[in-house]
Amino acid sequence: MDDLRQIPVQLQASRSTTLSSVPLIRLQCGANSYEWGKKGHDSAVARFAAATPSSDFTIQDDRPYAELWMGTHSSNPSKDLTTGRTLLDLVQDNQALISQPVASRFGNKVPFLFKVLSVNKALSIQAHPNKKLAEQLHARDPKNYPDDNHKPEMAIAITPFEGLCGFRPLDEIAHFLEAVAPLRQLVGEDNAKEFIGVVAQTKGDESEEAVARNKAVLRKAFAAVMSSSESDMAAAAKVLVESAASAGADFAGGGVPATSGSTLAELVTRLHGQFGADYGLFVLFFLNFVTLEPGEALFLQADDIHAYVSGDIIECMASSDNVVRAGFTPKFKDVDTLVNMLTYKYAPIDEQKMQPSEYPYATLNRAAYSSGSSVTLYDPPIDEFSVVRTTLRGSGSKATFDPIEGPSIIICTSGKGKISVGPTAQEVKEGYVFFVGARAECVLESEGETDDEFVTFKAFVEVDDHNQTAA
Repeated sequence: MDDLRQIPVQLQASRSTTLSSVPLIRLQCGANSYEWGKKGHDSAVARFAAATPSSDFTIQDDRPYAELWMGTHSSNPSKDLTTGRTLLDLVQDNQALISQPVASRFGNKVPFLFKVLSVNKALSIQAHPNKKLAEQLHARDPKNYPDDNHKPEMAIAITPFEGLCGFRPLDEIAHFLEAVAPLRQLVGEDNAKEFIGVVAQTKGDESEEAVARNKAVLRKAFAAVMSSSESDMAAAAKVLVESAASAGADFAGGGVPATSGSTLAELVTRLHGQFGADYGLFVLFFLNFVTLEPGEALFLQADDIHAYVSGDIIECMASSDNVVRAGFTPKFKDVDTLVNMLTYKYAPIDEQKMQPSEYPYATLNRAAYSSGSSVTLYDPPIDEFSVVRTTLRGSGSKATFDPIEGPSIIICTSGKGKISVGPTAQEVKEGYVFFVGARAECVLESEGETDDEFVTFKAFVEVDDHNQTAA
């Protein structure tokens, strides 16, 4: 095992750089206050933001803190804690910070937006546009679609998390259309019968023709709910909420194996308490309900429908703030665009979850090996970003990361330790955020007692993979 672990060191030698020329910059990052955020010290966003000194930020117990932004996005760019200059200014003045290949591919900016989210109240039913649609929406309506970029995103739980993600398997939706009368009412009798009939006919058939038929009836049923009148929706919601309160475990015909009747009843009751009568109460019967434990992750392609319900997550996405919303929100809703943009892919929730792997370009020292420390890679099928979660246990556990041809942003979510780039070392505590320039060897080392864990998340981009760079 030790011999295998030394392979990255050999690669490291072929990627040598003048480390002293690559800065390590501690960042001050902005916290956004949205209604759905956790309040006061209950919010990880608030605690992490408060870890960095700021004259204009103090935690208020009655204020919601929803998102911590880390990156160069112009809506809330991070700043160099020492100089006060924005990270966007720094990388535009010095292309070497992000590397010429990254700048050539993505422009003089960090191509990802790294966030922490603290969710107390469900976010909107939403999807993010693909690149072509983002350009069209931005040109047509720059107020509501502030940039022209796509926004695939990844969510990694740091506390137990709940969300709605992607369309359910169609036999589950068919079950709900038969068992939930208010849902069937909004979909319409003819649409419901057609949906149930087609799903029965195509069961087990994965041909292109069968999938196309399934997607067509799914779109028709979903569109019928979203285009129903406010008065019809409100009347159906009243019946739905009363049924959830009275039926308990028998609600929605006892549910389906993936989501029990009692779980659905509790969700309907909770979300109705947050939003009142809302189209989202019916959308949840179309979408997978997912729970994540810390370290588990989801990847959401552009045009994938989703809604976060509760919990704290690390989120990474292409650098965009485009959201198409249609429920669980007082903000601008664009129902027609949402209905038309979705792919209507359907799959069990296990297919939505990511399968992380060991990150091969970090070397652990003996203390890290013996304590069971780990370096885990979350690598979505896009170019703009990947994320590494590092868990160093005890004291003196060390992970040394090979230089890469691109920038990194690192946040500590628990524990304490230090970070080193060349001769420069700084202490790290919960909530501290750092920018690491391209081509830098970065070292993380834990401090604390035997049972302590020093946990960091590192978002990075690299145009060339390790083998190409090493060659």
